Amino acid sequence: MKIEFTAFPRTAQGTGASRRMRIAGKVPGIVYGADKAATPIEMDHQALFRHLKMEAFHASVLDMNIDGGKQQVLLRDVQMHPFRQIVLHVDFQRVDKNHKIHMKVPLHFINAEICPGVKVGGALVNHVFNEIDIQCLPDDLPEFITVDLAKLDIGHSVHINDVQMPKGVEPISRLKKDNPAIVNLQLPRAAVVEEETTAAPKTEITGQAALDAAAKDGDKKDAGKKDAGKKDAGKKA
Repeated sequence: MKIEFTAFPRTAQGTGASRRMRIAGKVPGIVYGADKAATPIEMDHQALFRHLKMEAFHASVLDMNIDGGKQQVLLRDVQMHPFRQIVLHVDFQRVDKNHKIHMKVPLHFINAEICPGVKVGGALVNHVFNEIDIQCLPDDLPEFITVDLAKLDIGHSVHINDVQMPKGVEPISRLKKDNPAIVNLQLPRAAVVEEETTAAPKTEITGQAALDAAAKDGDKKDAGKKDAGKKDAGKKA
């Protein structure tokens, strides 16, 4: 999926200039990388905000039209207002087709509803990761990576190295080495409590054991009465 957007060179810089730009409906930004000087840019806020709602905009090589030319870039950082739906600043990195890039790519989980652990066991899917760091050449960058849960059962997990990666794509070396779980199945808490209650052993006292217990209880009571009688006798003396 090709995503194209327009940016404009920015000459005015500084806090005051950025504030005036935002009031005018513009977003200050910068584009850097590929052994070229960093270039301050500005973008239309509404257009950028619409693009930011697209998942692919965050994990795709983008075509940026600027100053009569076109550059391929990656979205690297977005600064948002603390509580208002306003983009304060945006960073893009130029792409070199001959050099591998590191990107966070979203995970799309499929077939969760038909896997044995959910369909038969009634478990819930627990997403440990919703995106992963990958490395690849720009032309091989996927919009997302699919994780098939069709065979997942209770007590099992899907790990990084279990996922079928697109051609030319691999997890970053740290993830390959650690191989963490990205999704697992968990029983609902109510079901776990019910199982524990059902499994708890019950002790019943019947027959001779009950008679022995009653006799011991009677002996304790008699001993208590004798001790009380001795104390009363001592007081009278």
